[in-house]
Amino acid sequence: MPTVHLFLKAFLIMDHRQNLKGCLSFLLFSLLFSVSFGEVRYVHPEEMQRGSVIGNVARDLGLKVTDLDARRARIVAEGTRQLCELDTASGSLLISQRIDREELCAQATVCILQYQLLLEDPLQAFSIVLDIADINDNSPVFATGEIQLDLVESTVLGRRFPLESAHDPDLGTNSVREYKLSQNEHFALEMSTQINGNAYPELVLKKALDREAQAEHVLKISGIDGGYPVRSGTASIRVRVLDANDNVPVFSQRVYKASVPENSPIGTVITTLNATDLDEGVYGEITYSFSHLSDKMGGVIEINPQSGEVRVAGVIDYEEASSHELDVQAKDGGGQASHCKLIIDVIDVNDNKPVIEIKSASANVAEDSKPGTMIALINIYDLDTGSSGRVTCAIPDNLPFKLVSEVKNYYILLTDGLLDRELQPDYNITVTATDAGSPSLSSVKVMSIVITDVNDNAPTFTQREYNANILENKPVGTFVMKVNAEDADDGSNAKIHYQIANSEVSSFLTINSDTGELFTLRLFDYEQSVHFQIKVTARDGGGPPLSTTCTINVFIKDQNDNSPVVLYPVQSAGFIAEDMVPVEAPRGYLVTKVVAVDADSGHNAWLSYRIIKATRPNLFMVDLHSGEIRTVRAFMEDDEPKQTLIVLVTDNGPESLSATATVSIMLGDGLPVLSELFEFADESQDSDNLTLYLIIALSTVSSLFLLLISGVFYFKLCRRGYVYRSTTASLPVFPTTYCPPSFTDLSRCGTLLKDERYDSFLTTGSWRGDFRFGSNTDTDTLKKRSAAYQKNTLRRVSADRGSLKVRAGAPHPCYVIK
Repeated sequence: MPTVHLFLKAFLIMDHRQNLKGCLSFLLFSLLFSVSFGEVRYVHPEEMQRGSVIGNVARDLGLKVTDLDARRARIVAEGTRQLCELDTASGSLLISQRIDREELCAQATVCILQYQLLLEDPLQAFSIVLDIADINDNSPVFATGEIQLDLVESTVLGRRFPLESAHDPDLGTNSVREYKLSQNEHFALEMSTQINGNAYPELVLKKALDREAQAEHVLKISGIDGGYPVRSGTASIRVRVLDANDNVPVFSQRVYKASVPENSPIGTVITTLNATDLDEGVYGEITYSFSHLSDKMGGVIEINPQSGEVRVAGVIDYEEASSHELDVQAKDGGGQASHCKLIIDVIDVNDNKPVIEIKSASANVAEDSKPGTMIALINIYDLDTGSSGRVTCAIPDNLPFKLVSEVKNYYILLTDGLLDRELQPDYNITVTATDAGSPSLSSVKVMSIVITDVNDNAPTFTQREYNANILENKPVGTFVMKVNAEDADDGSNAKIHYQIANSEVSSFLTINSDTGELFTLRLFDYEQSVHFQIKVTARDGGGPPLSTTCTINVFIKDQNDNSPVVLYPVQSAGFIAEDMVPVEAPRGYLVTKVVAVDADSGHNAWLSYRIIKATRPNLFMVDLHSGEIRTVRAFMEDDEPKQTLIVLVTDNGPESLSATATVSIMLGDGLPVLSELFEFADESQDSDNLTLYLIIALSTVSSLFLLLISGVFYFKLCRRGYVYRSTTASLPVFPTTYCPPSFTDLSRCGTLLKDERYDSFLTTGSWRGDFRFGSNTDTDTLKKRSAAYQKNTLRRVSADRGSLKVRAGAPHPCYVIK
């Protein structure tokens, strides 16, 4: 057994002169005392070096050394003194600090330190008792270096004078065993025993004193202990020879007993000692004092030298010592003294709050921890005794934690519910320990628990759907908008990365993966596409990551980047269509109409017309909005038979663009004057009746619309034929493939869209729908002439147009020319 081994080690240090019987008795007592279920007891000498092995705890308790680290084993002291440590690699109990038996236990016969071997997972505790064996590490010391004795010369032979004992903090054989007196002829030294068995020296007069022969004697006394090696201490005895003082003070009791509550106020009277002396005068005056007072008791207890009152002089604490034994001396004026024993019992009161020690704690707890997860191990104890030392521990009820106690004075803090960092990121748990004293005392300790994040929340966009507007022709890299997603998690779990989800539009926009800012990757053309849709995914940095998606509707906004295109009259090199007008045409007669389109939309596609140059000024006028050319006056004989007009067509953009159309008009004799083309029959009537003008304008627009519908329907039926009006052989010709790919206006679109071609076009020579279709020869010629113009002016639909989703807006009153 480890106890036997350690006792044998202690005996090697003890005095080798002890007899065999004493050794065997000591060994038997130690063996019987160390047998305890669930505990191991070691005897170890004091003052051993740090790192010395006390014993192998793992072997003695039947534990595996490999389990010590796995189960987080450690040594826990009862109280605050941690003098030992556990070497988990070998299972040995080592000395970690200097152990001084006299400092720990003063002169108590048994000095025991209580420890716990604590295994956390699962929780298990073993008791370890360390019995500190005394070694001879202190020399005997006299309280004063010089002892004063006043003896009358008439002192009878054999008179005994008690001397102050030497004090040695060691115990047993290591304490003072004998005294020696220096060689002299008048005095001898003998030992006497007190009531409690303590031996003290007495000076015995062996030869009569003669003051006249020698008035003073100086002796040396040595106190020798029984340790090995032997230690000793010396003091001087100065004896003055006086005249008659033949009575010594006498105490009324040999042993005084008293009690005092701990923490009594300074000045509290504990007891009063009484000694009498039959002498008179100076020899009858008694002075009281303590023979020997330790450093700890020096400031706690004091005695009145004249009255013998013993009072409290400092803080008296039951936990420091439950009782005190003091030697009191009564000395008269002649130097004679007597001694008594004073025993003071300290009464325990509930003056110590419970102590809360966190032995193990996890500062961070994952929010997905299951109920029952261990958070901390708490040790609760109270230095008081009895009911004042019984302690209960509790935490608030409104927390997802609970306390469980499976080992005395130890509590385990466990989770008692589900944790959610997003609702409560941390907890300050107040642990309250309350004793059973009256009145009860309590201690409080606050434990801070931080809930660590788990990736249990997906990012959330501030909007499920966004709308963005991009102005066409903006350079690559133009900022579009910023999307924003939030994640309730923390740290890397809340770090959001953005990316475009639908790959078919990934070439249109790019997104900053960190900020969510969108930028263009190409130039956009409103005339090709007005709307497309992308999906953006926000993914957090958790493992595994969580994501969410939002939709962004992107609308392309129109810019005035297309100039008007004149469809009629055809503007090509070497060919200008001529319009015929009767010479007899009156004022206001409709001669022809300039037809132009603009690929832009909205205000940018609103066209206005005006004549900037004419063969004969003030002969013709053009309507500002419709482009109709009418006569301003009747023709005269001196008017040229061929008139040329240059019409400027301007759009309505912020920075307007324009085109010019050259109109050639021939005056023809014999042509009939059609009343339908006459606008200003009565000038006075025009000025007087505004309603009539409005009706005429509405009728004209309606007629043109019907004419357009009829023409389209007619061209569908007669698509492959050639039709001529016999009476309008000179009407202008619309080239079959002059027009752009399409003239369809959708929603916010302009007048040019859709990639379809037709060989038939509508003329504007008459509101009735005067149509003329050119021959193949003419058509081919015009196609060749207009090819370059179309290539540079009219935009083509891009190859990736199919990847764009065009959202059709509400129907607009736009003309569709096919």
